[in-house]
Amino acid sequence: MIRVLVVDDEPQLLRAMRINLSARRYEVVVAADGASALAAAARHLPDVVVLDLGLPDMDGTEVIAGLRGWTRVPILVLSGRVDAADKVDALDAGADDYVTKPFSMDELMARLRALVRRSESDAAAEPAVTIGHYVVDLAAKSVHKRPAAPEQTPEQVHLTKTEWAVLEVLVRNPGRLVSGRQLLQQVWGPAYQSETNYLRFYLAKLRQKLEPEPSRPRQLLTEPGMGYRFEP
Repeated sequence: MIRVLVVDDEPQLLRAMRINLSARRYEVVVAADGASALAAAARHLPDVVVLDLGLPDMDGTEVIAGLRGWTRVPILVLSGRVDAADKVDALDAGADDYVTKPFSMDELMARLRALVRRSESDAAAEPAVTIGHYVVDLAAKSVHKRPAAPEQTPEQVHLTKTEWAVLEVLVRNPGRLVSGRQLLQQVWGPAYQSETNYLRFYLAKLRQKLEPEPSRPRQLLTEPGMGYRFEP
């Protein structure tokens, strides 16, 4: 079932979208502000996002930027802003399509289907990365033992949704320093930018699951006082 995250501060629109999408057999997650949207995206890993730009806590382009730091999920902007500059800003920030309000549900569904098809095609070609004795397949959300790994290595490893979200941010920035603040914002949202204990906990869990020597990591690295880095 395709999971759709709908982000809008209008309760009536959220209700209408939930009813219409559910009737078409989509799984629907809703959020009424930007911080909740970023947290919901990390928690539920939607297949597509429908996003309003006029949110109460931040502009929709900030949400797009936060998502684009760690995921390629298709983003369809659904907004009352009709100015060409607003459309250009949203697309430049990383949105994939733009529909103005009021809108036709049939058109919206056609745009959603097109984005999902394109995303599935792109995901099929997405490369896997190697961490320790494992191959991490971002497209399939799976971790499997490498052919050359020691015999006692488990065949596969299960990662939670949050562990995947943290790992994807790092893996999509190979060799680059990702600040703790940036990682917190992209995975949990702006309200969690001081919760550095979250990062210590989840990086420790990822190392325990993926690194051959968790106490001496070689690929999931901490740069003290600065942030984190994935070394391919």
